[in-house]
Amino acid sequence: MNQMSRITIQPGQCHGQPCIRGMRIRVTDILEMLAGGMTHAQILVDYPYLEADDITAALAYPAREIR
Repeated sequence: MNQMSRITIQPGQCHGQPCIRGMRIRVTDILEMLAGGMTHAQILVDYPYLEADDITAALAYPAREIR
């Protein structure tokens, strides 16, 4: 699975905001957790269904969109 394929956008889910692998966790949720001081490890403990590559993809997504 490549990095950007982890980001999904579905009109009927989370108001069409970018989410992780079709789940109801938005890219912005992950970015806000990181900005709030959570580490990757803490996020993975709190959200065991996430994978480390999901966090990496969430970080890469805004940079790709800005380009």
